[in-house]
Amino acid sequence: MTKIVFMGTPDFSVPVLTMLKDEGLEILAVVTQPDRPVGRKRVLTPPPVKAEAVRLGLPVLQPEKLRHSEELKEIINLKPDLIITAAYGQILPKELLETPEYGCINVHASLLPKYRGGAPIHQAVIDGETETGVTIMYMVEKLDAGNIISQVKVPITETDTTGILFDKLSAAGTQLLKETLPSILDKTNESIEQDEEKVTFASNISREQERIDWSKNGLAIYNQIRGLYPWPGSYSVFQGDNVKIWSAEKSDIVSEAKPGTIIKRLKDKLIIKTGDQTSIAITELQPAGKKRLTAEEFMNGVGAKWHEGDSFE
Repeated sequence: MTKIVFMGTPDFSVPVLTMLKDEGLEILAVVTQPDRPVGRKRVLTPPPVKAEAVRLGLPVLQPEKLRHSEELKEIINLKPDLIITAAYGQILPKELLETPEYGCINVHASLLPKYRGGAPIHQAVIDGETETGVTIMYMVEKLDAGNIISQVKVPITETDTTGILFDKLSAAGTQLLKETLPSILDKTNESIEQDEEKVTFASNISREQERIDWSKNGLAIYNQIRGLYPWPGSYSVFQGDNVKIWSAEKSDIVSEAKPGTIIKRLKDKLIIKTGDQTSIAITELQPAGKKRLTAEEFMNGVGAKWHEGDSFE
């Protein structure tokens, strides 16, 4: 029986772990990020992969930093035949990459060499892509630069958010890995090198990327909002306070107003002028210090003081 170590952290990785268990592979250990405080009450919460590993009765390791850790030595001493990662969140050191007979493989949520890095799903939506996918690849020391073993394409619809696409890619990646594993274990796959001239990057989302620039065109702003939903969320500034913009729709209402201006208050939408002749209809938002609200709830409450002609900064 092939002995593996699985490394992953978010919900994206859970179906992959479950599939590996169902396929009868001997999972020596599951490596994931440490428990983190979550929510306004900062409740210490295990990552989804840990919760699934515990359910499956698998041993769990949670190094804060894998490199130079005791857990790294422990993983090497387990002598796995194969290491599989899926959105683990840390770079694997050279000594670990060289440990398994069958190498270390990664389930990466893009069609490499496009979107190397930690936020390929967010970036694909933000960029307005109509297609992305999953790559099964051999891991090397350089970020997401190893040989491609297999790929599958996944369409992106105009209403997909990052959350929706995460689920689609997780399912596609799980199935692709299941189909690809036999060729990895019998060493018959014909992996190919990545074309370095086509490399693009999708680094982890920065705070600057979360802020809406209303001078951009309406489609770009719409893509930004859905690309940052449900995490970390986009935001704007209104009368000096940050306001989270959780959900929005494209709007056909046109105006000559300044970008960022509230041009209409409808029953369930707040219409904001963008940098071209289009507008954005905000449907869910969260003022500073308040709970998350639908636009209708907002305008019947604290938003009653927001008037047409007022502007986001």
